[in-house]
Amino acid sequence: MLEKAPERVRQPQRRYKVLLHNDPVNAMEYVVTTLREVVPSLSEQDAIAVMLQAHNTGVGLVIVCDIEPAEFYCESLKAKGLSSTIEPEE
Repeated sequence: MLEKAPERVRQPQRRYKVLLHNDPVNAMEYVVTTLREVVPSLSEQDAIAVMLQAHNTGVGLVIVCDIEPAEFYCESLKAKGLSSTIEPEE
């Protein structure tokens, strides 16, 4: 009788939130344009919503994704003068 190898349970990839922090420096239009440049999957409406969320509450959720794209988006936003961080999704 052949021993069946134990099945490997793949851990789901941990997802990360890319956050945009409010800053009083950049114009709202610049923030929206930059969000759309950095995260092409964001629609104009989504980018506006993120910008307004950051403006009104201090922080806006840009996107939830795997760690590599999250780091890329965060660094790209910072390179364009926006304040951004990433944190693990709960």
